[in-house]
Amino acid sequence: MTLLQQLRDTGALRTLDYALVQSLRRLDPATPDTVLAAAALASLAVANGHAGFDPAAPQRLVDAAIDWPASDTWRAQLAVSPWVSQPDDGDTESIADAPLVFEHGLLYLRRYREYERRLALGLRRIGAQPPATDATDALAPLFARLFPDAHTGDDLQARAAAVALRHNLVLVTGGPGTGKTTTITRLLALLAAQALQAGHPPPRIALAAPTGRAAERMAESVRKAVQALAASGVEPALFDPLPTAGTTLHRLLGTIPDSPRFRHHADNPLPFEVVVVDEASMIDLPLMAKLVEAVADGARLVLLGDPDQLPSVEAGDVLSGILRAAGDGTHIADDDADALQALLGASALARHPGAGRDPATSASPFSARHSRAGGAFNGRMSGHPGPSDEARETPTDDQRDALLENTSRLRGNDGEEFPGRRIHLQRGYRQSAALDLAPLATAVREGDADTALSLLRAGELAGVHFHEGQSDPLAVHREHLLAHWTALAETTDPAEALVLASRLRILTAVREGLQGARGLNVRIEELLGGSTRRGAGPGYFHGRLLLVTENSYRHRLFNGDIGICLGDDTGTVMAWFPGDDPLHPRPFHPAALPAHDSAFAMTVHKAQGSEFDEVWLVLPERFNRVLSRELVYTGMTRARSALHVVGNAPVIGMALDRHASRWSGLGWRLGAGDALPAAPPLADLDDLTQGDLF
Repeated sequence: MTLLQQLRDTGALRTLDYALVQSLRRLDPATPDTVLAAAALASLAVANGHAGFDPAAPQRLVDAAIDWPASDTWRAQLAVSPWVSQPDDGDTESIADAPLVFEHGLLYLRRYREYERRLALGLRRIGAQPPATDATDALAPLFARLFPDAHTGDDLQARAAAVALRHNLVLVTGGPGTGKTTTITRLLALLAAQALQAGHPPPRIALAAPTGRAAERMAESVRKAVQALAASGVEPALFDPLPTAGTTLHRLLGTIPDSPRFRHHADNPLPFEVVVVDEASMIDLPLMAKLVEAVADGARLVLLGDPDQLPSVEAGDVLSGILRAAGDGTHIADDDADALQALLGASALARHPGAGRDPATSASPFSARHSRAGGAFNGRMSGHPGPSDEARETPTDDQRDALLENTSRLRGNDGEEFPGRRIHLQRGYRQSAALDLAPLATAVREGDADTALSLLRAGELAGVHFHEGQSDPLAVHREHLLAHWTALAETTDPAEALVLASRLRILTAVREGLQGARGLNVRIEELLGGSTRRGAGPGYFHGRLLLVTENSYRHRLFNGDIGICLGDDTGTVMAWFPGDDPLHPRPFHPAALPAHDSAFAMTVHKAQGSEFDEVWLVLPERFNRVLSRELVYTGMTRARSALHVVGNAPVIGMALDRHASRWSGLGWRLGAGDALPAAPPLADLDDLTQGDLF
């Protein structure tokens, strides 16, 4: 039996995967079976969140009794196939006529390899260009007011803000409550002050996140930070450039109805000097590539994220790949330490051995290789005045040659350094009196199952409840849960209803089954439908929560958006979703909505970027391959005031023993070295179907 027949008989392939096989076979009947099977698996890999497929570890993708070919033989057949392109290096565009690309051990669908290549080039372009104004000493008085403990060496928020003043590509990472948004608010005030001191207009700033809820949470945090700083006496004018609202990435880039393209791209970049993006772990490979390409030459890109959360629902593990190249973010580079002593004091010199880098690559005044035009970057963005051309020294030919040599060393596939800076925040600044989650979150993040279970069983963490051995929250805790959902039906104001909806959510690891989101939603609808149904057709009743499951550019509704059905006095039910203004949601007739499900229960994947007052994390009775410590951590940290964990000890232990890793070449392209992400251990248990994932 051929490899392709084995894959078909096990039910591993989707219709779409097999359609690709049929197309290649029809165009070239002589195509070897192993090449066709590899093409199908590359397609399946994307559906399972990977950027590509590793022929050396096919059982990671299909856990079935299949007679896999030897990896060397498989790779050799791929190497000679006309369907497979093998670029000379990571920056070279692959042949358009070849639908597959084999590179650095991974077989890609060409589109996803190009997304990865374009993303790496875009990040290097942004990082290689220094800020137009990098003078920091004059900011010392304001910096000291914003960060009083900066000189102690313990204030990583101060270090992050200081380093960000000198670089256009910055990553600020950390868990919940570590102060990422507070840090960025102070950084934005410093950038406004810097522009004012230099006689420049204030920077135009965008705040964005993958989902509307995450964008609003970010904007709300910024508003609170601004209020606190203004109350402490910081000049209010410094906060005038800060936006008062956040936006989704799709709205930021400008959706085009019925098109996956955006209005802003490399040839029509975003009109902002600073782009701040929260919840970076949620951003998939195609969207991040398009975002980075739309960032203008000379603009700053600041990415915020929690490295321990799940990767995006769609293909790619972008934040993880970037962080593999960027380092652990706990040390300051030599050139930054030297330049920032006025802000950080002697603590800036407490650098890690080898943390420095060639100043020519990190602070060169021009970047021909990484500017869009291919010539010297003059620090001025289109439509936004910067220092005059006369005020800038024209580089000599020797300087240009040196610059080209230095910036070319940033090429990730020859092992050079990542061109941005990462600061990892570790201290927790936010701790709810009602929820003492930090010790449990730490144990889960570190994969310490014994400590995690001990903390859960002890019942001494405020707001944390462990329902050990239970599997059905609707059977044991029905009245408590129904009280919340019934209350949703008592309001007729859409904005108020959307706020109330975020107070409680059931989160699941899988989609199907008794402990799956879909099964729980069906049962909840049956429980609610008898007393709250108010017309508008089957399935749509007053108080029903909805979750959009596919992007609709026409409606500006996107995968993960949450809405609520509300009926009026005439019995007409409309679905309300958040708009640009939280106080004015947008109504849609339910029949006009893109694909959607109920959202009383939802998978942890879909809940990324959201927070709820009370979270019920329901784990399956038996181990499932979708489980990982990242999934458990992400689910737990969605809670603001109360966390209920429903599950059993063996499943929790096996989940914390696994990492959620994906095949990706992004880290390598950015200079992280040759190693592919390690595969999680496999379990000889029930096979996972793709439907279980999301």
